[in-house]
Amino acid sequence: MTTQNPVFIPGPTNIPDELRRVMDFATIDHRSSSFVEMFKPALDGIKRILKTETAESLIFPSTGTGAWEAAITNTLSPGDKVLIGCWGMFSHRWIDMCQRHGLEVIVVKAEWGKGVPLDEYAAILSGDTDGEIKAVMVTHNETATGVVSNIGAVREIIDGAKHPALLLVDGVSSIASMDFRMDDWKVDIAIAGSQKGFMLPAGLAILGVSQKAIAAMEAAKLPRVFFDFRDMLNANASGGFPYTPPLQLIRGLNHAIGMLEEEGLDNVFARHHRLAQGVREAVTAWGMKLCAQSPELNSDTVSAILVPEGFDSNELVTHAADKYAVAFGVGLGEVAGKVFRIGHLGMLSDVMICAGLSAVEMAMLDLNYPIQSGAGVAAAQEYFRKNIISTSSNEQRAA
Repeated sequence: MTTQNPVFIPGPTNIPDELRRVMDFATIDHRSSSFVEMFKPALDGIKRILKTETAESLIFPSTGTGAWEAAITNTLSPGDKVLIGCWGMFSHRWIDMCQRHGLEVIVVKAEWGKGVPLDEYAAILSGDTDGEIKAVMVTHNETATGVVSNIGAVREIIDGAKHPALLLVDGVSSIASMDFRMDDWKVDIAIAGSQKGFMLPAGLAILGVSQKAIAAMEAAKLPRVFFDFRDMLNANASGGFPYTPPLQLIRGLNHAIGMLEEEGLDNVFARHHRLAQGVREAVTAWGMKLCAQSPELNSDTVSAILVPEGFDSNELVTHAADKYAVAFGVGLGEVAGKVFRIGHLGMLSDVMICAGLSAVEMAMLDLNYPIQSGAGVAAAQEYFRKNIISTSSNEQRAA
């Protein structure tokens, strides 16, 4: 009982009781019409979340990493050139995966805390007059640094250079929490996972795949079996799955999409922005700064907070977990020991955020951080009090 606190990591996120109950159901025959009735609405719902009318949606039993591998292996061949920017741990991991698959990776490095280096992307793509670069890969929301990048601007660069490359976007920690416009941005493959904005356990790799990416699939020579789009698309056409599906998670996904749409996607995005801004107000009150180097880069799903010189952020996270049984995110890669992360996505409310801020304040005070007791919590409270969002669903739940 005393350790059943919400988590404030950037995922897996807190699972609503409503979703946990939905996933607690008996086994059914996955070759029956009952599965089709469950599965097809989930596929259709993914398209609505991604804001696409032209792409196909796919679900694999995996995580975001599996979705990365599926995107690569179904559209590329050994030796193909790809362009990737590296400005955080997760873009770095995507680079590593491409290299392991024998792709020629053009890496554009940016300082951790900054976003996609648009000028360098533009110069490289404009200079690639023979179209040797087959794919441009971008991390929409870098979870390690709390930095969001402008995908629409990347698309403008590709179109401005009249370049035929595919645009592959990692939206694992943004999709279903922040606005994502697959059709408007002409994203060829959008990558997500069940354990973030969809508020489910890890276990589903979720993808949106454009018709352009599907056309590239037949020429792709990288090996794939479990993640073969062709097998999945052929089975999905009749409402089926090419192998045993994760029934409970698919049922949960269908219901999670319903919950998001009941709240209204614009309301979901506004709620995440509001919670994130409450955290940012607290950071300012502590006299600290975010890893993100300018306001337009601030993520609405995770804040990476720089600790004062001479302090170890990983010690802070460990102390909060050991003494107060509350989980925050550690610093990763180049910012290990320099930042701690507060995830503010999925099932979270004003009250929960205030509780998390209170817990991390106690931990910082225990470790002699130069902050004033209650300063961050008070700043967040004041922001929330002055920026109330009243919805009928909130009123019904309160009643």
